[in-house]
Amino acid sequence: MMLFSVTRSLLRGAQRLDIHRNRDVHRWVAPTLRELRRRREKMGSEAALPRSSHSDWNYSAEIFAFGKRLQESFDANVLQQAFTHQSFIEQETRKQAAVGIEQPVLGVSDNRELIAQGEQLVAEYVEAFLLTALPRLPRQFIASVREALTSEAQLAHVSAHLGTKDIIMAAEFSIDDALLASTLKAIVAALQRSSGDERCFLFVRDFLCGQLNQRDLYEYLEIADPLRTLQEYCKERGLADPEPRLIGNVGRNTLLAAHQVGIYSDRKLLGTGYGESQTVAVEEAARDCLRQLFGTELHMKPVNFTLTLSDCAQHLTRRSASGKVEKRQ
Repeated sequence: MMLFSVTRSLLRGAQRLDIHRNRDVHRWVAPTLRELRRRREKMGSEAALPRSSHSDWNYSAEIFAFGKRLQESFDANVLQQAFTHQSFIEQETRKQAAVGIEQPVLGVSDNRELIAQGEQLVAEYVEAFLLTALPRLPRQFIASVREALTSEAQLAHVSAHLGTKDIIMAAEFSIDDALLASTLKAIVAALQRSSGDERCFLFVRDFLCGQLNQRDLYEYLEIADPLRTLQEYCKERGLADPEPRLIGNVGRNTLLAAHQVGIYSDRKLLGTGYGESQTVAVEEAARDCLRQLFGTELHMKPVNFTLTLSDCAQHLTRRSASGKVEKRQ
């Protein structure tokens, strides 16, 4: 009984406190907030400001934290150069020239050289990974997947999620996709110079090739005429010409018609397909044959994302002392 009385007393005290708190809100607060909101909507959205405009900005700490987030060991000077674009150097040079400094010294170089080197490394490592992980996929389709994974939009997507947007030093803001993509290429080159080829390859494998995880490879392949592509593939491999044959159909001459077509080569069934017409069924059967021949079936094993640099060495190139590109054996 005493417990209930104490509980009622506490509840009554809380109610009185809540009423007292509500009485402390003056009648002018709500109209003032509405007026402030009206003025803010009239002025429009605020301009986007870089993170460096905040008072607590520490660029050295941001550079250091970037490498630690990725669990990579970067040379601080090389990493800072990777984030410094030519437009920033030109802007700072003009500012110093405007105040009378004839030969301005900035102490940092732009990242054009790193971008060029990183672009080569990204293309080479991604292609070597694809050739090793998908050995039955023809070179032309390997090139299509590589171009999709190394496109400007894809590189910008990865770069933005790595947190490069706030650290990039460029004249313009906000940062567009071209700057984000080029910065990621420079970071790859900076990692290669800081930690070597192995760590650089693993970086490209995890963040770029990892985009293939749980994705259908045919999202990256543009096959306009599957049957013609199948015929060319069989001709190159010395196989007999593929022959589409009608296996079965139901609901002929109705809205619910369905046809099943199989494609044979030298009396061996390569694949089957279904469709509301024989033309559609032949096209689907040709796509199924390509999946079987390329090793990219819907039930294929997941792509092996544990491949290392040594596993892909046979598909890599290196520069000899004379500067010529040679194949690794």
